[in-house]
Amino acid sequence: MKIRPIQAGELHELLALYAHLHDKDAALPQAAVIDAVWQELMQSTRNKYFGCYVDGMLVSSCTIAVIPNLTRGCRPYGLIENVVTHASHRRMGYGQALLAHTLDFAWSAGCYKVMLMTGRTDAATLQFYESAGFDRHAKQAFIAKPGV
Repeated sequence: MKIRPIQAGELHELLALYAHLHDKDAALPQAAVIDAVWQELMQSTRNKYFGCYVDGMLVSSCTIAVIPNLTRGCRPYGLIENVVTHASHRRMGYGQALLAHTLDFAWSAGCYKVMLMTGRTDAATLQFYESAGFDRHAKQAFIAKPGV
């Protein structure tokens, strides 16, 4: 197992892994749009994509945004999104190791907290995040979507 930043040339592997994230997702736009978004993300110093590789295969990934902040002594905070592990590699510790690596990155960037939200409600998923160091009772999350 090796955990490292996902490289620019690994977009297709990441998109294939995302098939294991949601049962249904919005259709991807044209390749030019995807490539432009990916290039922007790769150039950002505030967004990082980490991957867990087993025998060279990307089996788990997440992204973290480190957001500048004017409170908490101007320390930034982190937001983790799109945590996913390939269905055939779950319950093997890869997701745990990936989140530990990502949290280490956030702490080294000076984050005073890291947030993560999930739409999953099954006990196993919630226990997974708690065992990775997240407290589901610490704060209440609210989500707004356009047109609602």
